[in-house]
Amino acid sequence: MNIFPDTLCINGTVHRMETLLKAGHQAWPPGIESDVFDFLAQWYGPENTITVHTSGSTGPPKPIFLEKAFVAQSAMRTLEFFELKPGQRILLCLPLRYIAGKLMVVRALLGRLDLCTAEPTDNFAFLGQCPANPFRFAAMVPNQVTKLLEYPERFNALGALLIGGSALPAILETELQTVPTACFASYGMTETATHIALRRTNGPGASDFFHCLGGISVGLSPSGCLTIEIPGLNTSDGSGAPLVTNDLAELIDSTTFRILGRADNVIISGGVKYFPETIEKKLGSAIEQPFFIGSLPDEILGRRMVLVIEATPDSLLEKRVAQLLVRYLDRYERPKKIVFKETFKRTETGKIIRQF
Repeated sequence: MNIFPDTLCINGTVHRMETLLKAGHQAWPPGIESDVFDFLAQWYGPENTITVHTSGSTGPPKPIFLEKAFVAQSAMRTLEFFELKPGQRILLCLPLRYIAGKLMVVRALLGRLDLCTAEPTDNFAFLGQCPANPFRFAAMVPNQVTKLLEYPERFNALGALLIGGSALPAILETELQTVPTACFASYGMTETATHIALRRTNGPGASDFFHCLGGISVGLSPSGCLTIEIPGLNTSDGSGAPLVTNDLAELIDSTTFRILGRADNVIISGGVKYFPETIEKKLGSAIEQPFFIGSLPDEILGRRMVLVIEATPDSLLEKRVAQLLVRYLDRYERPKKIVFKETFKRTETGKIIRQF
Protein backbone atom coordinates (compact mmCIF):
# COMPACT_ATOMS: atom_id res chain seq x y z
CA MET A 1 0.00 0.00 0.00
CA ASN A 2 1.38 3.39 -1.06
CA ILE A 3 0.58 5.74 1.80
CA PHE A 4 2.07 8.73 -0.02
CA PRO A 5 -0.02 9.21 -3.21
CA ASP A 6 1.16 11.83 -5.69
CA THR A 7 -2.23 13.59 -5.99
CA LEU A 8 -5.08 14.78 -3.76
CA CYS A 9 -8.52 15.97 -4.80
CA ILE A 10 -9.71 18.97 -2.77
CA ASN A 11 -13.11 20.56 -3.33
CA GLY A 12 -13.48 18.97 -6.75
CA THR A 13 -10.00 19.78 -8.10
CA VAL A 14 -7.17 17.25 -8.35
CA HIS A 15 -3.82 18.70 -7.27
CA ARG A 16 -0.37 17.22 -7.72
CA MET A 17 1.16 16.68 -4.31
CA GLU A 18 4.46 18.22 -5.39
CA THR A 19 2.64 21.45 -6.21
CA LEU A 20 0.63 21.41 -2.98
CA LEU A 21 3.70 20.91 -0.85
CA LYS A 22 5.54 23.74 -2.57
CA ALA A 23 2.84 26.39 -2.76
CA GLY A 24 -0.43 25.05 -1.38
CA HIS A 25 -0.27 26.81 1.98
CA GLN A 26 0.26 30.20 0.33
CA ALA A 27 -2.56 29.60 -2.16
CA TRP A 28 -5.30 29.74 0.48
CA PRO A 29 -5.95 32.19 3.31
CA PRO A 30 -5.76 30.95 6.91
CA GLY A 31 -8.49 28.42 7.52
CA ILE A 32 -9.21 24.74 7.17
CA GLU A 33 -7.60 24.40 3.71
CA SER A 34 -4.32 25.88 4.91
CA ASP A 35 -4.50 23.57 7.93
CA VAL A 36 -4.80 20.65 5.49
CA PHE A 37 -1.60 21.73 3.78
CA ASP A 38 0.20 22.06 7.12
CA PHE A 39 -0.75 18.46 7.86
CA LEU A 40 0.30 17.28 4.39
CA ALA A 41 3.75 18.77 5.03
CA GLN A 42 3.95 16.64 8.17
CA TRP A 43 2.56 13.52 6.48
CA TYR A 44 5.02 13.76 3.57
CA GLY A 45 7.90 14.80 5.81
CA PRO A 46 10.91 12.60 6.58
CA GLU A 47 9.75 11.38 10.00
CA ASN A 48 8.06 8.00 10.35
CA THR A 49 5.55 9.39 12.83
CA ILE A 50 3.03 12.21 13.11
CA THR A 51 2.47 14.17 16.29
CA VAL A 52 -1.07 14.37 17.65
CA HIS A 53 -2.52 15.64 20.92
CA THR A 54 -5.11 14.23 23.28
CA SER A 55 -8.36 16.17 23.79
CA GLY A 56 -7.61 17.28 27.35
CA SER A 57 -10.86 16.06 28.92
CA THR A 58 -9.09 14.20 31.75
CA GLY A 59 -6.00 16.38 32.07
CA PRO A 60 -3.76 18.71 30.06
CA PRO A 61 -3.51 17.73 26.37
CA LYS A 62 -0.41 15.64 25.78
CA PRO A 63 1.51 14.85 22.60
CA ILE A 64 1.43 11.33 21.18
CA PHE A 65 3.55 10.02 18.32
CA LEU A 66 1.83 7.67 15.90
CA GLU A 67 3.52 5.62 13.18
CA LYS A 68 2.32 6.76 9.77
CA ALA A 69 1.78 3.14 8.70
CA PHE A 70 -0.44 2.59 11.76
CA VAL A 71 -2.49 5.70 10.93
CA ALA A 72 -2.85 4.51 7.34
CA GLN A 73 -4.18 1.15 8.55
CA SER A 74 -6.86 2.99 10.56
CA ALA A 75 -7.84 4.98 7.47
CA MET A 76 -8.08 1.82 5.38
CA ARG A 77 -10.37 0.13 7.91
CA THR A 78 -12.79 3.06 7.63
CA LEU A 79 -12.64 3.05 3.83
CA GLU A 80 -13.48 -0.65 3.82
CA PHE A 81 -16.25 -0.46 6.41
CA PHE A 82 -18.09 2.36 4.62
CA GLU A 83 -17.23 0.98 1.17
CA LEU A 84 -15.87 4.33 0.01
CA LYS A 85 -14.88 4.42 -3.66
CA PRO A 86 -12.48 6.70 -5.62
CA GLY A 87 -14.05 9.99 -6.62
CA GLN A 88 -16.75 10.00 -3.94
CA ARG A 89 -17.12 13.18 -1.93
CA ILE A 90 -16.37 13.24 1.79
CA LEU A 91 -16.82 16.22 4.10
CA LEU A 92 -14.02 17.46 6.34
CA CYS A 93 -15.45 19.80 8.99
CA LEU A 94 -13.30 18.87 11.98
CA PRO A 95 -10.27 20.82 13.22
CA LEU A 96 -6.92 19.51 12.02
CA ARG A 97 -5.43 19.93 15.49
CA TYR A 98 -6.77 16.54 16.51
CA ILE A 99 -6.47 13.04 15.09
CA ALA A 100 -10.07 12.88 13.79
CA GLY A 101 -9.48 15.76 11.37
CA LYS A 102 -6.12 14.41 10.24
CA LEU A 103 -7.66 11.00 9.52
CA MET A 104 -10.18 12.53 7.12
CA VAL A 105 -7.27 13.81 5.04
CA VAL A 106 -5.51 10.41 5.12
CA ARG A 107 -8.75 8.66 4.08
CA ALA A 108 -9.06 11.03 1.12
CA LEU A 109 -5.44 10.39 0.14
CA LEU A 110 -5.57 6.60 0.33
CA GLY A 111 -9.10 6.26 -1.04
CA ARG A 112 -8.63 8.77 -3.89
CA LEU A 113 -11.66 10.62 -2.56
CA ASP A 114 -12.78 14.20 -3.13
CA LEU A 115 -11.99 15.98 0.13
CA CYS A 116 -14.53 18.80 0.52
CA THR A 117 -13.89 21.26 3.31
CA ALA A 118 -16.03 23.36 5.64
CA GLU A 119 -14.96 25.28 8.72
CA PRO A 120 -15.78 23.42 11.97
CA THR A 121 -17.97 26.37 13.03
CA ASP A 122 -19.99 26.34 9.79
CA ASN A 123 -23.80 26.21 10.02
CA PHE A 124 -23.88 23.66 7.14
CA ALA A 125 -26.38 25.68 5.11
CA PHE A 126 -24.57 24.50 1.97
CA LEU A 127 -25.89 20.98 2.59
CA GLY A 128 -29.34 22.18 1.59
CA GLN A 129 -28.01 23.01 -1.87
CA CYS A 130 -26.49 19.66 -2.83
CA PRO A 131 -28.95 16.78 -2.32
CA ALA A 132 -28.38 15.71 -5.93
CA ASN A 133 -24.63 15.38 -5.28
CA PRO A 134 -24.46 14.18 -1.69
CA PHE A 135 -21.43 13.59 0.47
CA ARG A 136 -20.84 9.89 0.82
CA PHE A 137 -19.27 10.24 4.25
CA ALA A 138 -18.72 12.86 6.96
CA ALA A 139 -17.50 12.96 10.56
CA MET A 140 -18.75 15.35 13.24
CA VAL A 141 -18.78 15.89 16.99
CA PRO A 142 -22.13 15.98 18.88
CA ASN A 143 -22.23 19.79 19.01
CA GLN A 144 -22.14 19.92 15.21
CA VAL A 145 -24.85 17.28 14.96
CA THR A 146 -27.04 19.36 17.28
CA LYS A 147 -26.61 22.31 14.93
CA LEU A 148 -27.41 20.16 11.91
CA LEU A 149 -30.61 18.83 13.52
CA GLU A 150 -32.05 22.36 13.48
CA TYR A 151 -32.52 21.77 9.72
CA PRO A 152 -33.20 18.02 9.36
CA GLU A 153 -33.60 18.26 5.58
CA ARG A 154 -29.85 18.86 5.32
CA PHE A 155 -29.24 15.23 6.25
CA ASN A 156 -30.41 14.36 2.73
CA ALA A 157 -26.96 15.47 1.55
CA LEU A 158 -25.11 13.00 3.83
CA GLY A 159 -24.88 9.30 3.07
CA ALA A 160 -23.13 8.19 6.26
CA LEU A 161 -22.24 10.18 9.36
CA LEU A 162 -19.61 9.20 11.91
CA ILE A 163 -20.12 10.86 15.32
CA GLY A 164 -17.24 11.00 17.79
CA GLY A 165 -15.20 13.18 20.10
CA SER A 166 -17.47 12.52 23.08
CA ALA A 167 -20.35 10.26 24.06
CA LEU A 168 -23.51 10.72 21.99
CA PRO A 169 -26.22 12.26 24.22
CA ALA A 170 -29.40 10.18 24.42
CA ILE A 171 -31.55 13.12 23.30
CA LEU A 172 -29.48 13.43 20.10
CA GLU A 173 -29.69 9.72 19.45
CA THR A 174 -33.48 9.91 19.74
CA GLU A 175 -33.66 12.79 17.25
CA LEU A 176 -31.45 10.93 14.77
CA GLN A 177 -34.04 8.16 14.43
CA THR A 178 -35.97 10.22 11.86
CA VAL A 179 -33.10 11.26 9.57
CA PRO A 180 -32.23 9.36 6.35
CA THR A 181 -28.48 9.38 6.98
CA ALA A 182 -26.86 6.20 8.33
CA CYS A 183 -25.44 7.43 11.64
CA PHE A 184 -22.71 5.70 13.63
CA ALA A 185 -21.32 6.44 17.08
CA SER A 186 -17.62 5.73 17.35
CA TYR A 187 -15.36 4.40 20.08
CA GLY A 188 -11.67 5.16 20.02
CA MET A 189 -8.98 7.50 21.23
CA THR A 190 -5.95 9.39 20.04
CA GLU A 191 -3.67 6.45 20.85
CA THR A 192 -5.62 4.16 18.52
CA ALA A 193 -5.64 6.67 15.62
CA THR A 194 -9.36 7.38 16.12
CA HIS A 195 -12.12 4.77 16.20
CA ILE A 196 -11.58 1.05 16.66
CA ALA A 197 -15.29 0.22 16.85
CA LEU A 198 -18.63 1.59 15.64
CA ARG A 199 -22.27 1.16 16.52
CA ARG A 200 -25.22 2.03 14.31
CA THR A 201 -27.47 4.52 16.12
CA ASN A 202 -30.45 4.60 13.74
CA GLY A 203 -32.14 2.51 11.07
CA PRO A 204 -31.44 -1.17 10.40
CA GLY A 205 -28.79 -2.60 12.66
CA ALA A 206 -29.13 0.04 15.39
CA SER A 207 -27.58 -1.26 18.59
CA ASP A 208 -26.34 -0.32 22.04
CA PHE A 209 -23.18 -2.35 21.40
CA PHE A 210 -20.04 -1.36 19.55
CA HIS A 211 -18.61 -3.71 16.92
CA CYS A 212 -14.86 -3.75 16.30
CA LEU A 213 -13.50 -3.00 12.85
CA GLY A 214 -11.53 -5.63 10.98
CA GLY A 215 -8.50 -7.13 12.70
CA ILE A 216 -9.24 -5.53 16.09
CA SER A 217 -10.21 -7.40 19.25
CA VAL A 218 -11.05 -6.37 22.80
CA GLY A 219 -10.95 -7.88 26.28
CA LEU A 220 -11.26 -6.87 29.91
CA SER A 221 -8.56 -6.03 32.43
CA PRO A 222 -8.76 -7.45 35.99
CA SER A 223 -10.46 -4.21 37.02
CA GLY A 224 -13.11 -4.54 34.28
CA CYS A 225 -11.67 -1.93 31.89
CA LEU A 226 -11.66 -2.46 28.15
CA THR A 227 -8.40 -3.66 26.58
CA ILE A 228 -7.68 -3.27 22.87
CA GLU A 229 -5.50 -5.29 20.51
CA ILE A 230 -4.67 -3.75 17.13
CA PRO A 231 -1.97 -4.84 14.68
CA GLY A 232 0.86 -2.31 14.78
CA LEU A 233 -0.20 -0.66 18.03
CA ASN A 234 2.76 0.51 20.10
CA THR A 235 1.87 0.91 23.77
CA SER A 236 3.68 3.51 25.86
CA ASP A 237 5.94 0.89 27.48
CA GLY A 238 6.88 -0.59 24.11
CA SER A 239 5.82 -4.08 25.20
CA GLY A 240 3.28 -4.63 22.45
CA ALA A 241 0.75 -5.71 25.09
CA PRO A 242 -2.94 -4.78 24.65
CA LEU A 243 -3.80 -1.16 25.35
CA VAL A 244 -5.61 -0.90 28.68
CA THR A 245 -8.21 1.87 28.63
CA ASN A 246 -9.88 3.63 31.53
CA ASP A 247 -13.35 2.66 30.29
CA LEU A 248 -15.35 0.04 32.17
CA ALA A 249 -17.07 -2.24 29.69
CA GLU A 250 -19.38 -5.20 29.19
CA LEU A 251 -18.35 -7.74 26.55
CA ILE A 252 -20.51 -10.06 24.47
CA ASP A 253 -17.47 -11.49 22.68
CA SER A 254 -14.00 -10.40 21.59
CA THR A 255 -15.36 -7.92 19.05
CA THR A 256 -18.63 -6.72 20.61
CA PHE A 257 -18.94 -4.54 23.69
CA ARG A 258 -20.63 -1.61 25.34
CA ILE A 259 -19.16 1.06 27.59
CA LEU A 260 -20.47 1.41 31.16
CA GLY A 261 -18.48 4.51 32.03
CA ARG A 262 -15.01 5.74 32.89
CA ALA A 263 -13.35 4.10 35.85
CA ASP A 264 -12.35 7.48 37.29
CA ASN A 265 -15.97 8.67 37.14
CA VAL A 266 -17.36 5.77 39.20
CA ILE A 267 -19.06 6.94 42.40
CA ILE A 268 -19.02 4.70 45.47
CA SER A 269 -21.88 5.77 47.70
CA GLY A 270 -22.88 3.74 50.72
CA GLY A 271 -20.61 0.93 49.53
CA VAL A 272 -22.38 0.65 46.15
CA LYS A 273 -20.76 1.45 42.80
CA TYR A 274 -22.66 3.79 40.48
CA PHE A 275 -21.76 4.51 36.87
CA PRO A 276 -22.58 8.18 36.11
CA GLU A 277 -22.71 7.62 32.35
CA THR A 278 -25.30 4.86 32.76
CA ILE A 279 -27.51 7.10 34.90
CA GLU A 280 -27.02 9.99 32.49
CA LYS A 281 -28.23 7.85 29.60
CA LYS A 282 -31.49 7.13 31.45
CA LEU A 283 -32.04 10.87 31.89
CA GLY A 284 -30.69 11.96 28.51
CA SER A 285 -33.99 12.13 26.65
CA ALA A 286 -35.79 13.85 29.56
CA ILE A 287 -33.55 16.77 30.57
CA GLU A 288 -33.07 19.37 27.85
CA GLN A 289 -30.16 21.22 29.44
CA PRO A 290 -26.60 19.85 29.39
CA PHE A 291 -25.90 17.98 32.63
CA PHE A 292 -23.76 15.36 34.29
CA ILE A 293 -23.78 13.20 37.41
CA GLY A 294 -21.12 14.10 39.98
CA SER A 295 -20.59 13.63 43.69
CA LEU A 296 -19.82 15.46 46.93
CA PRO A 297 -18.29 14.22 50.19
CA ASP A 298 -20.75 12.76 52.68
CA GLU A 299 -20.01 11.77 56.28
CA ILE A 300 -22.32 8.75 56.18
CA LEU A 301 -22.27 7.60 52.52
CA GLY A 302 -18.67 8.51 51.75
CA ARG A 303 -19.83 10.24 48.55
CA ARG A 304 -23.30 11.36 47.60
CA MET A 305 -24.46 11.74 44.05
CA VAL A 306 -25.50 15.11 42.70
CA LEU A 307 -26.99 16.19 39.39
CA VAL A 308 -25.14 19.17 37.88
CA ILE A 309 -27.13 21.18 35.31
CA GLU A 310 -25.84 23.90 33.01
CA ALA A 311 -28.42 26.57 33.79
CA THR A 312 -29.12 29.60 35.93
CA PRO A 313 -30.53 28.62 39.34
CA ASP A 314 -34.28 28.24 38.94
CA SER A 315 -36.68 26.84 41.54
CA LEU A 316 -39.28 25.79 38.95
CA LEU A 317 -36.67 23.98 36.85
CA GLU A 318 -35.31 22.31 39.98
CA LYS A 319 -38.77 21.07 40.90
CA ARG A 320 -39.42 19.76 37.38
CA VAL A 321 -36.07 17.96 37.26
CA ALA A 322 -36.68 16.43 40.69
CA GLN A 323 -39.89 14.93 39.32
CA LEU A 324 -37.96 13.52 36.35
CA LEU A 325 -35.47 11.86 38.68
CA VAL A 326 -38.33 10.02 40.38
CA ARG A 327 -39.83 9.04 37.03
CA TYR A 328 -36.71 7.78 35.26
CA LEU A 329 -34.40 6.48 37.99
CA ASP A 330 -34.53 3.71 40.53
CA ARG A 331 -34.69 4.85 44.13
CA TYR A 332 -31.01 4.32 44.93
CA GLU A 333 -29.82 5.88 41.65
CA ARG A 334 -31.42 9.24 42.34
CA PRO A 335 -29.01 12.11 43.03
CA LYS A 336 -29.35 13.59 46.50
CA LYS A 337 -28.98 17.17 45.31
CA ILE A 338 -29.40 19.28 42.16
CA VAL A 339 -26.59 21.76 41.50
CA PHE A 340 -26.79 24.61 38.96
CA LYS A 341 -23.72 25.85 37.10
CA GLU A 342 -24.18 28.61 34.55
CA THR A 343 -21.41 27.46 32.17
CA PHE A 344 -19.64 24.12 31.94
CA LYS A 345 -16.01 23.86 30.96
CA ARG A 346 -15.57 21.94 27.71
CA THR A 347 -12.77 20.64 25.55
CA GLU A 348 -12.36 21.99 22.02
CA THR A 349 -14.29 18.98 20.73
CA GLY A 350 -17.25 19.86 22.97
CA LYS A 351 -16.68 17.22 25.66
CA ILE A 352 -17.91 18.37 29.10
CA ILE A 353 -15.18 18.62 31.72
CA ARG A 354 -16.77 17.27 34.89
CA GLN A 355 -15.93 20.07 37.30
CA PHE A 356 -18.29 22.07 39.50
